[in-house]
Amino acid sequence: MNAFRTSDGEANVGGEVEYDSAASAPMMNDADLLRGAASSSTPAINVAATQGDGAGCHAGKDEMRRAAAAAGKSDLLDQYAKDYPAGPHDQPQSMCPAFGSLRVGLRMRRTATVLSGSACCVYGLTFTSHFYGARRSVGYVPFNSETLVTGKLFEDIRDAVYKLAEPANYDAVVIINLCVPTASGVPLKLLPNQINGVRIIGIDVPGFGVPTHAEAKDVLAAAMLKYAREEAEQGPVLAPRGGKSGRPTVALLGEMFPADPIGIGMLLEPLGLAAGPVVPTREWRELYGALDCAAAAAIHPFYTASIREFQTAGRPIVGSAPVGHDGTAAWLDAIGEACSVAREKIDAAKNKILPAIRGALAKMPVEGRITLSGYEGSELLVARLLVESGADLRYVGTACPRTAWSEADRTWLEAKGVSVTYRASLEQDIAAVEEFKPDLAIGTTPVVQKAKQMAIPALYFTNLISARPLMGPAGAGSLAQVVNAALSGKSRFDEMQAFFGGVGEGYAAGIWETLPEDKPLFRAEQKRRLEKEAKKRKAEEMI
Repeated sequence: MNAFRTSDGEANVGGEVEYDSAASAPMMNDADLLRGAASSSTPAINVAATQGDGAGCHAGKDEMRRAAAAAGKSDLLDQYAKDYPAGPHDQPQSMCPAFGSLRVGLRMRRTATVLSGSACCVYGLTFTSHFYGARRSVGYVPFNSETLVTGKLFEDIRDAVYKLAEPANYDAVVIINLCVPTASGVPLKLLPNQINGVRIIGIDVPGFGVPTHAEAKDVLAAAMLKYAREEAEQGPVLAPRGGKSGRPTVALLGEMFPADPIGIGMLLEPLGLAAGPVVPTREWRELYGALDCAAAAAIHPFYTASIREFQTAGRPIVGSAPVGHDGTAAWLDAIGEACSVAREKIDAAKNKILPAIRGALAKMPVEGRITLSGYEGSELLVARLLVESGADLRYVGTACPRTAWSEADRTWLEAKGVSVTYRASLEQDIAAVEEFKPDLAIGTTPVVQKAKQMAIPALYFTNLISARPLMGPAGAGSLAQVVNAALSGKSRFDEMQAFFGGVGEGYAAGIWETLPEDKPLFRAEQKRRLEKEAKKRKAEEMI
């Protein structure tokens, strides 16, 4: 069986995944499954995770967690629970968490990324990755009930890894277990650490263990940092492509707008420092440069596992980021202290930089009441910038957890009267819009939709806000233009609301001679039937 498939036959050329239908096997009954698991010489797989009405990828999170624990994944899930605490509710509503790890792998040079999971999940992740501009294929190792339970899936993954491990093409091969293989105990840790000099990185990123795609970036970034750190401890490693910096560097933790590392480098120059690589990196050799830093800046404060690797390497961690006047001043103080920079140098740097930031903020003020929410991890930084721009910010919600590295931002915002909510749910974000009735709502797609239904201008956080520079003087005025343009559109929303008013909504939408009767019981029954059919389709996909 040729288990590893891409539409173009190569793992480093753009293309979609393709399910190998020839690999499918007839469905077996429970007795066959148990006999197969008992007689297999390959690693044992948890049978319970693949059977019954509560089984497979349509099982509830509790069931999947129990299956994963029974399959020997308890330590992994316990560590995830510590690193990525769920908070007051189960899990924020956002895209599949595995997209974060997939994105990190696809953005790295000379790195192959392979998924092991249900076909529907792999299709969705592949579609999303290419929607966001991925230029490489996503590898896929398909499975069915037989190959999963007998351990043949692990053999297929191992075969795929050996097939891909060509040092002329790759520095690393990343294998990502999705929900079902994780719950079934597919043991990626038994894969070789390297093949022909190509590093093998196996990670589990189940939706029932990693809350958000932002934190899934940390899962893979930390796994790579750990591997690179252990390599560096054993002997000389490759220098970054551009060579080593002549000054001590500050590693930057968290994805950010491409101009921001350059801006941060300009802020660091008066301190005698330089900006180091951004983690997640774009190439394996950059990992060594990141670890060889004077300090690591947790620009995105939820990279808990990556922070642990920097701390293991003996590097101090600095939270927050150089956003706005107050944020930049505090950050320069913290970086200077962590890197043992003389107080005179720190003060000179602040005197040079802060007036420019203050001037940029004053030149492009923001006036209006705003609510802000998102799931990228930079929400508190954007909030600080909006407040310093003059906005009346009432609420900021982030899908990410509260950590020690965001405490400075939370404290500053709350002192300004802003309500900060970690692990915010969609319901909390919408409730904030309904309560504060802002002049502008910034948030995720459903929040934007709800705001526009209320005739409130709204901006999508990911594409229109986080895709802008935030740091230093360049970030100070970057948000004002798009935010003020949106604020000025209120009159258009009022006109549309007046024009379309009186046509009803929901079940009564439209112009009627006789208003339709609301039938909530009928809707509930239809919903139950559709959910049952969806479960059935999910179960069939596992066959």
